[in-house]
This record gives sequence, structure tokens and C-alpha cells, in this order.
Amino acid sequence: MIRKIVIVTVILLGALSTSIAKKKTPNILYIMSDDHTTQAFGIYGSRLAPLNPTPTLDQLGKEGIIFDKVYCNNAICTPSRASILSGQYPQTNGVLDLHQWLPVEKQHLPQEMKKLGYETAVIGKWHLKVAPESFDHYEVLPLQGKYFDPIFHSRDGKELTKVNFGKYGKHEVKVNKYKGHSSDVITDLSIEWLDKKRDKSKPFLLMHHFKAPHDNFEFAPRYKDYLADTYIPEPASMYHNGNNGSIATRGKNDELIHDIGSSVGNRNTIRGMGRTLGLDPTDPNHKHKAYQEYLKRYLRCVKGVDDNVKRLIDYLKKEGLYENTIIVYTADQGFMLGEHDYIDKRWMYEESMRMPFIVHYPKGFAKGLRSDAIINNTDFAPTLIEVAGGVVPDYMQGNSFKSQLAKGETPDDWQQSTYYRYWMHMGSRHANPAHFGIRNDRYKLILFYGRYYKLDTPSDKWGRYDFDTPPAWEFYDLQRDPEEMQNEYANPKYADIIQKMKSELKAKRAELNEEDTNYPHLQAVIEKHWND
Repeated sequence: MIRKIVIVTVILLGALSTSIAKKKTPNILYIMSDDHTTQAFGIYGSRLAPLNPTPTLDQLGKEGIIFDKVYCNNAICTPSRASILSGQYPQTNGVLDLHQWLPVEKQHLPQEMKKLGYETAVIGKWHLKVAPESFDHYEVLPLQGKYFDPIFHSRDGKELTKVNFGKYGKHEVKVNKYKGHSSDVITDLSIEWLDKKRDKSKPFLLMHHFKAPHDNFEFAPRYKDYLADTYIPEPASMYHNGNNGSIATRGKNDELIHDIGSSVGNRNTIRGMGRTLGLDPTDPNHKHKAYQEYLKRYLRCVKGVDDNVKRLIDYLKKEGLYENTIIVYTADQGFMLGEHDYIDKRWMYEESMRMPFIVHYPKGFAKGLRSDAIINNTDFAPTLIEVAGGVVPDYMQGNSFKSQLAKGETPDDWQQSTYYRYWMHMGSRHANPAHFGIRNDRYKLILFYGRYYKLDTPSDKWGRYDFDTPPAWEFYDLQRDPEEMQNEYANPKYADIIQKMKSELKAKRAELNEEDTNYPHLQAVIEKHWND
């Protein structure tokens, strides 16, 4: 009898231990590149897909879940990263543009993850000015950082040195210095932390942030021959832009096309990729040559990212961590690769606003699925918290899409639209007008209001903040016109839809604390032109 009880007890304990093992808290590896747009993947099916630019990431996506409609709320590094870390929109977290920072008390994601027993680390690009002190470990590039032989600001830095933080002046901080290309070095540091520095009794959240393929596109020398003799497909809108835009982006009779939106060729007088590359502006093939060189440099940086993601995956497999690690791959926004003759990001146009997003978790999530749920980057932090076993805090404005990871199905009550706002009116070398708008499953409505949010003009040598641009609306039917070549705002066929979207836009701005109560000069322009 006693022997039977012992046997039953052993069986029950074994079952319990198996159940506990099955419920083991997942590790999270969050990988984010800078400006890696959906056009530069295979799995997103763009004109560049036949070049096979991302074999590792494509495979990761095919074995996990690919999200097709993920959008940032501001397509520029600092605000997007602040929303990802805080789960909040810009007027709530306080980061409207490149000139602001995310204070320690608003670095919410690592704080919440630590409450759940996670060890947290961020390695690579940070770009939020103040140090990421809410993480257990950090080693981050100051501002943009360097592509080659980078230095990293770290709590555990071995050297005390003055680092130039641009307009924020020089500050003495602890740093570590390394030789090599940033994509390789950042991966080395992540693997070193995983292997030697973390507390292996805890699950981890590692935010691994590549600098590449950010502007300047300085690739590792080993990729110099990659795509060297390959023709890179060109977007038709780079040469013929149809009825994209409005007087807000082109001016009356196209009088502002040389001022607004950095270009591939010579159109923009402030920033043209051909001039940046040192090409002959009088060459009749100037734009074509600029695009080919621009894209090859960009895709060589992407190749370096893809190869280093493979290194991370190989390490996880070797150490037996792969099956219990959620891998997320995304970027901080999209990027214009010549579409509409634009470079850089900032626009609410699809290539700039749309983010790649892949989730892979062999042990717990669905495989081989695609989701068309509309997701905003404020939703990332709530989702990571919930998959880690936590409850989304009330102060976060984003929504968790954990339920969609199991089957890739969109719940009936899921959000049907997403809000966007670009604040830096005519700022930096790229000179984009300030605008906001809403995008749903089929339509996109944008108001370019064309004013800087501050009344005083900052001393920014790259900015033209005192240059107001004409307000105007734009509206696109993305089902019929996915490349946004035809602004349909004046088409009476869409009048009822536009009015409904305006009502939704107004309600969403109020709901998200994105109205301009602190900026009455903006309110005046918006109200004046709301019914244009």
C-alpha cells in the first residue's frame, strides 16, 4: 500500500514538474533596427523582394507571425522610441521631436518587466538623450553613435571621457570603446551579456538595437561587392509622381517642390542624395545613378543586420534558449527608398509610417501566420508586458495584442484605425511640413497644417522653422491606390467617408491627449482649415 502511494506521489510530482516546466516564463529578445523599412524585406513583397535582402529575417517570419499593418505614431527616431518604451503618445510622454528626451521615470517598459522578475538590458542605439537607467544593464551609443569603432555609454564603462551630445553640449560619462562595425559590435555585446553578464536564474528582456541601416549607410567592408553588378528596381513615382500630395507638399503650381521633402536627385535644394554622394549634378542620369548607389549602400547595411540576427539566433540555439525565447524584430519606423522622389522618413505616407514586425516563439505562439490587425507602436510595451505574465498598467495608452499571437486572428473589438503626428515642421535637412492624420484598413486622411509648434525659432542650422507652408488635406484610397499616387480629397465620391474620418480623427485626438491645448496658434490654423 505504501509503495503504491509513493508511486502515485512520484507520478503526481513528475506531472507537476512537467506542468511547471511548460509554464516557464519566456525570455524576450527584442531586436530593432533604425530605418529598416518593409520595402527592404523579402516577406513584405516589395519591388526589392527578388533581391532576397533578408533571408534570415524572412525565415524567422515564416516560422512565426508576420504583421502587415504595424505603424508608428511619428516616423522619426526619438519620438518613436519614446512611444515604444513608454506605451504612450508624444503629448503624454513629452517627446514630440528629436530635441527632447525620455526621463528615467517614463522608461516604463523595463520598470514593469523588472516587477515581473525579468533582468533587463538595452544594447546599441538609444537616441533618447538621458541614460537608460531603468534597465539593469545598458551599453548604448551616444546620440546617433558611429558606424565604425563606436563608443558606448555604460554604467559599467571602463573609461571616463567627455562625449559630445550635440546641442546638449559635452558631458563626462563612463564609456567603453570598441573596434569594428557597429552592427557586429552591438551583436558581440549582446551575446556577451547573454553568455556572461546576466543573472541566468531570471528570464531576460534584451533590447538589441542596431544603428544600421540609418543614414550615411556605412556598411562593413566585407559587403562592398554585395549587389555591385545588380540593377536595383526603381519606383515609378521617383520620376512621375502623379497627383500625390497637395499645395501643402508641393505648393501652388509646384512652387515649393524645391523646398519640401529631401530628394533622390536635385529637386530639393537643401538635401539631395546625389549631392550627398558627390555625384555630378549635370549628368542627365544623375537621379538614376544616385538611386542605384543609395540603395546598394542601404541594402549592404541591411545585409549586415540580417547576418547578425543569424548570429543571435545561432547563439540561442546553441545554448538551448531558442525554444523559450520570444524574438521580436522591428524597426523604429519605415523609410522612403525613392518613392515620390523622397528619402528619409517623417511622412505619413505608407513607406515611412509602416513598420516591419515579426514575432517568433516556437514554444508558445502560432507559426506561419500573417496578421492584418492595425497596430501602433504604443501597443508594443503593453503586449510585451502581457506575454511576460503581467497586467498592462492604466497609464499606458497602447493596447496589448497578445491574443493575436496565438492564432493571428484579429478580435472583433480590436482598434480599427491608427493616429499619426509629425511635429518637426520644416526641421532638419529634410524639410517636411507638420501634419497629423488617421489611417484605417482602407483609407488615409492627412491634414498638413504647416506650422512649428513652438512660437520661438530655435537655433538649429538645419531647420527652417520660421517657414510656414500652406495648410491642406490629403486623402487616399489605399485599396485602389496602394502607392498613394492620387489625392482624392476633392473627389465628391469620398465626401461622406472623409467626413466620418474627420469625426473619428477629432475624437481620437481627444482620447489620446493629442489635441493642441498648449499650442493655441496651431489650434487656430487647424480650426480655420478643418472644413476646407
